[in-house]
Amino acid sequence: MQDIITNKKWILLAVGTAAISLFLFFGPATNLGKIDDWQFTPGQFSFSSVLEQFFQQAPFSEYWYFYLLAFVALILFLIPVFIFFQGLVLRIKHADDQILRAKGIHKISLGLPTTIIAITLAVVIIALYRGFYPENGAVILYVLGGILAVAVISLVTLLVRGLYVWIKFRADQELKRRGRNKILFAIYNAAIIFVIGVVPLLGLGSLNSARMNFGGAMPSSLSAPSFSASSMAQDTIGFSVGGSKDINSLRENIKNNFLPIPTDVTYEGLFYDYLFDTGVQTPCQKLFCPSYTSAISKDPFSGKDDYLLSVGLNSGIQQKDFTRKKLNLLIVLDISGSMSSPFNRYYYDQFGAKKELFPEEKENEKDMTKTKMQVAAESAVALLEHLNPEDSFGMVLFDDVAYLAKPLREIGDTDMEAIKGHILELRPQGGTNMSAGMKEGTDQFSEYLSADSDEFENRIIFLTDAQPNRGDITETGMLGVTKGNADKKVYTSFVGIGVDFNTELIEQITKIRGANYYSVNSPSEFKKRMDEGFDFMVTPLVFNLKLTVEAPGFKIQEVYGSPEANEATGEIMKVNTLFPSERTGGETRGGLVLLHMKRISDDNTIKLTASYEDRNGKSDSDFVSLEFEKRQEFYNNTGIRKGIVLARYANILKNWLLKEREIVGQQKPIPSEPIVPTVGSYYIEGIPIIDPEFVLGRWERQSTKLRVSDEYKKLFAEFTPYFEREMTTIGDQTMSKELDILRTLSNYKNPQ
Repeated sequence: MQDIITNKKWILLAVGTAAISLFLFFGPATNLGKIDDWQFTPGQFSFSSVLEQFFQQAPFSEYWYFYLLAFVALILFLIPVFIFFQGLVLRIKHADDQILRAKGIHKISLGLPTTIIAITLAVVIIALYRGFYPENGAVILYVLGGILAVAVISLVTLLVRGLYVWIKFRADQELKRRGRNKILFAIYNAAIIFVIGVVPLLGLGSLNSARMNFGGAMPSSLSAPSFSASSMAQDTIGFSVGGSKDINSLRENIKNNFLPIPTDVTYEGLFYDYLFDTGVQTPCQKLFCPSYTSAISKDPFSGKDDYLLSVGLNSGIQQKDFTRKKLNLLIVLDISGSMSSPFNRYYYDQFGAKKELFPEEKENEKDMTKTKMQVAAESAVALLEHLNPEDSFGMVLFDDVAYLAKPLREIGDTDMEAIKGHILELRPQGGTNMSAGMKEGTDQFSEYLSADSDEFENRIIFLTDAQPNRGDITETGMLGVTKGNADKKVYTSFVGIGVDFNTELIEQITKIRGANYYSVNSPSEFKKRMDEGFDFMVTPLVFNLKLTVEAPGFKIQEVYGSPEANEATGEIMKVNTLFPSERTGGETRGGLVLLHMKRISDDNTIKLTASYEDRNGKSDSDFVSLEFEKRQEFYNNTGIRKGIVLARYANILKNWLLKEREIVGQQKPIPSEPIVPTVGSYYIEGIPIIDPEFVLGRWERQSTKLRVSDEYKKLFAEFTPYFEREMTTIGDQTMSKELDILRTLSNYKNPQ
């Protein structure tokens, strides 16, 4: 009877400890009154595809030491399991032999904690391999935590029992030895359980917490933009043009020894990396007040005079008064197979022959890099940190088709922590049907088009590597959808993910009203950019800017810093959209458009008329008359001087890229044989259909090794001292990152 009572006590203690451990380990996750309206169920998970990708990224020839350590760890892990089953055999086979039965029970107790973990791992691996993926990951986590708690309880029991036997029966050498073995195996099992069970679960918990808190503090309450007409220039915001907001794709490709494409360089993207003195002389009295400065600058190679005119983008909106409207935000996220590649690698390089890497690239391969999917998910979560309770948020995902993952709903009514968790759990699958994602995203605004535009802003943020291969892949088709949205005041931002982000496609789409795009270098850098400029990113204020030039002695030869530069004529410059931009120390980020003027007579007078519309379609205009000074070389201020040197820098880069692309066949040459997918791609794309005509689609990109022709090495080397002198004169040391690129290219050793 005493034994039964004792066993009951142990059972009650085990159950109570398990319940307490489960509660303390996970904690109650309640969010009363909030709705988790996530609707997306991922496609079938393939454990074998994960193994395939792992073995591809960690080949035995380079990571043999890791495989050796893993083999040793596996042996150490299996020792207690073998002892457990050895004891189980003894216990069953010799049930009538008291000594052997006791020996079997002893062995069972030694290996029980680790065996519990081993059996659990085996079940999980088999389930994943068979394609089972739980709809509720939290429940599975709770179950695994409970199993871990049972293993810990058996471990504690083993340790306590060992101490008891070792102390009480010290005179009996056999029992003393068994007690010592129990203690030693308790320590051994504890080490295994900690490494196999506790560390991963704690890691998952802390990682999930860190990811969910990715971002800064919530911004203050938001309302419609307002401004004081009497504000001084240093107290106001400025403007920057739409389109590209950086040239990160160029920087990342060069950094990773890839040849960029010409559209990776945009003047407006380069300008947005820098602050400009816009030349504003008097307080702005209106929403938009352009200012003008002129310069005559000698070309650093020919020595000829270039005549340039800058348009400073100024506003009367006070920085302290600027707040955005309530936002209806719909994120469209690319979850296609091409998002599975590492952030610094081209997805389509895995198809066909394996490319040989440079020695320094092989070293970089040893670094653990995030996939584009991980970067995109973390970037999406970073965006959510800038939403207020009165904003609304929805999400669409797309691969071969589009999925409504979350309908638009007010943030205040949504369990955002749960939504962030769902986003971070996403994984890549299938093809890339951008047009389906665009259409599904557009459909979500059908009930929001009648919202008061003075109170609400409607915006789609599209995160993708822009390599569509399904649906309507023509730029005109996708441009049509985005333009149709803009006509209904649903504007679009694109966020490019990965070193193989296709700027050629997005550059064309984002020339429309209210559009812009960013490239992500890293989630942390993107988070910083959004902390500084999210409200600006989603709030276009000036539309259809047109600058008419009346100048008998000049005509517009080239426009730098506007996505619509190709629409310029000799007398007219156009900019579809101006977005608010920060002013720091009297300078505006990206606040400049530069006009390269061609002199056609000796008349130096120029009359400029700027006309534009506000967000409600109300028109306004501004007129000014000026003259070019009759000097050989001059700059009105450092702003135009900085714009000139950066425009020349971008011109050289563009010409270099066009030349190198011409040498290597513009884009990648069409292969004479089909591109054969790897086995791993079967689990992402499905069974491929191969035919003799199978080649990469128009927007799918494979890498081209970085190369610099000798003539351009010489050109970069000659341009570098000029750039450095101008940087010193202007006094902006942040321009040194362009110097680094110039030096890299001028000293680059081409692959043999």
